[in-house]
Amino acid sequence: GVTRLLLTRIPFFKEIIVSSFACDSCSWSNTEIQSAGRIQEQGVRYTLAVTSRQDMNREVVKTDCATARIPELDFEIPAFTQKGVLTTIEGIIDRAVAGLEQDQPIRRATDEEVARKIDEFISRLKQLKEVHSSFTFVIDDPSGNSFVENPCAPQKDEALVVTHYRRTPQQAAMLGLELEERPADSVEDLRNEVLQFNTNCPECNAPAHTNMKLVQIPHFKEVIIMATNCDSCGHRTNEVKSGGAIEPQGTRITLRITDPSDMTRDILKSETCSVEIPELEFELGMGALGGKFTTLEGLLKDIGELVERNPFTLGDSSTPSKAQKLQEFLGKLREVIEGKTKARFIMDDPAGNSYLQNVYAPEEDPELTVEHYERTFEQNEDLGLNDMKTEGYEAEGASGR
Repeated sequence: GVTRLLLTRIPFFKEIIVSSFACDSCSWSNTEIQSAGRIQEQGVRYTLAVTSRQDMNREVVKTDCATARIPELDFEIPAFTQKGVLTTIEGIIDRAVAGLEQDQPIRRATDEEVARKIDEFISRLKQLKEVHSSFTFVIDDPSGNSFVENPCAPQKDEALVVTHYRRTPQQAAMLGLELEERPADSVEDLRNEVLQFNTNCPECNAPAHTNMKLVQIPHFKEVIIMATNCDSCGHRTNEVKSGGAIEPQGTRITLRITDPSDMTRDILKSETCSVEIPELEFELGMGALGGKFTTLEGLLKDIGELVERNPFTLGDSSTPSKAQKLQEFLGKLREVIEGKTKARFIMDDPAGNSYLQNVYAPEEDPELTVEHYERTFEQNEDLGLNDMKTEGYEAEGASGR
């Protein structure tokens, strides 16, 4: 047979390698995927409420280290039991049915009771494909490289919940990751020095350098800015991490864009911050675009590029309605950037580590509203605060010994 390899990009996600095998003699075919990127900084969990036949056609990237679950059936596909695959939700169910049916003839001969129970379970799996009643589909991937399609993009999908989380030491060990201990540098050294370390370019994988600097933002706090420049392909990227602790309260910042000069305001968007533009019916979830320190115009252009670089709207894979929908959104976004349309720009950061420049500082900005709110239990869970204990743990550890 022949195996074909294709490097492609999943919209609103990342690059993957699709390998397809076909045999002309027996017509058997198989498709597998491998991530073309690195293991992400955080794991990801997709929870989808499947309510219609259209949901069964959603594209799914499931890596070999991801776990797929259907809680209503108490059904689970454990990690490392299947190769990575690019398919649909219906395809994952079909693959599970085929795996269960494979050894049924032997089971019927050796243990008829077990075979009967598996037949009943297979029947329930097949009934899920008709979606007579809604069910929940969950993909949990510690590597962060799995994906479930959002057909409403760039708008928010109400049926899909995406959660990013920190890997446990057990999950990191499962992925073969080891934490290196380095001597701690003083804060003063970090303030006065640009640190440089070797890395690989995220686009062409050529050796490159990443520069890191601790910067004080006026009327805000310290942040760490990291910039990577590649001499081979010219790719440039920057990312921002908060240099301080998680704030006691979350922050919601609302800017009414009324003048083109608003585009020059400095913005710090942390990796835990979500962005919303109600007039465009647009919402960008936390984790998307990572942390950024730029201007309002720069962030809106990055959002436009994220939407425009969508391979499902190009070539044979595009549909006229979806392509037209995205083009209309890009046109409205350009009008906002050019100052032709007034809009509200909302940043919601549960960690309180995002910032939007007040050009009237230290006076109040009439177009800028900053609200502080108490985080919900779910938001604290996403930030890893519910199980965090910062007081009294020394005595507890000593009594445990």
